[in-house]
Amino acid sequence: MQEQTNITQEKLFEVYGDYLLNHGEKPKNVYLFAKQNGFEEKEFYHYFSGFDQIEKEMLNHLFTKSLELASEVYSSEETSTKEKLLNVYFIFFENLAMNRSLVLSILGNSKFQNIKTFQKLRETHKQYVNTLDFNDWEIIEKAKEDIRKFNEKSRQEVLWFHLVSSIEFWKKDTSPDFEKTDIFIEKTIDTGFELMDNEPLRKVFDLGKFLWKEKFKMS
Repeated sequence: MQEQTNITQEKLFEVYGDYLLNHGEKPKNVYLFAKQNGFEEKEFYHYFSGFDQIEKEMLNHLFTKSLELASEVYSSEETSTKEKLLNVYFIFFENLAMNRSLVLSILGNSKFQNIKTFQKLRETHKQYVNTLDFNDWEIIEKAKEDIRKFNEKSRQEVLWFHLVSSIEFWKKDTSPDFEKTDIFIEKTIDTGFELMDNEPLRKVFDLGKFLWKEKFKMS
């Protein structure tokens, strides 16, 4: 039988986040971190193997909580797949904004560091994408067979790349309430989801103009 601990996963997220924000670096070791926060070192290992893992889980935790909230608020069967995805993303990025200093500290500036930190988030995102119904979209039904097969095979990677690109955009966003990130998410999803509609060139052109302007404003 697993021994009871005096600290929860949520509490570890809280105290670890406070440490990062107050010290600007990871704790020296788990022993000192536990002692400073009034719990035993072994209690930490009930949840995490080390500080790298807790950082991976913190981002994944924010996304999981966003999924839970979105399912409570937008539970109607009439909600389209695109609306469901946008709702989850907007809630997720609101959670990121509420914890911006901490998230930026965890992500850092290293692309390699981000890849490692995103591992758990990517797994959860992949599972979420698998729950979405892409077959009821009129644009998919009208698409040629080879395009439909491409979507089925590649949508996980395409949507994951989109989320990572949105996070990278958000990291550099200096607009009030990060409103440009919301625009970026909506425009890029619109383009990807409606590329085969009656006005694909207009949407691609609008997206191109937006990204071109933002590249120079935010670089």
